[in-house]
Amino acid sequence: MSETVSDRLKALSITLPAASAPAANYLPFAATENLLFISGQLPTENGRMVATGHLGADVSLEDGQKAARACAINIIAQINAALDGDLDRVKRVLKLSGFVASAPDFTDQHLVINGASDLIAAVFGDASKHSRAAVGMAALPLNAAVEIDAIVEIA
Repeated sequence: MSETVSDRLKALSITLPAASAPAANYLPFAATENLLFISGQLPTENGRMVATGHLGADVSLEDGQKAARACAINIIAQINAALDGDLDRVKRVLKLSGFVASAPDFTDQHLVINGASDLIAAVFGDASKHSRAAVGMAALPLNAAVEIDAIVEIA
């Protein structure tokens, strides 16, 4: 595995977007001592939603996983902003909480959120071992298919 987080991102052909501004009365991230809390990130790329609607109805599992991956990229962008571009200060990704807009009979939320967990593992290596929640929701903001937040330990 590459030596730095930036090297791993480059090897994965990922260019981080600018961290998105909050859409309401909240902070995109908040830090206290050695913990960084990242607000829920939607699955956007280049200012557009990657997937809208409900898994099990109008969004496929594969598209849901792509949406979760986009959320993870946006989480990393927020971490990057919070740490002034020094992603190597991440000691450990402690938790991801994934919210999946789901049809009533959809039960594969955990497989959807794997799209984020797998990317976090590829980018942060040993520091990526996190706890996780994958929860089905009736609806998410802006009709997003997925939203994910994070808690990260930092140096």
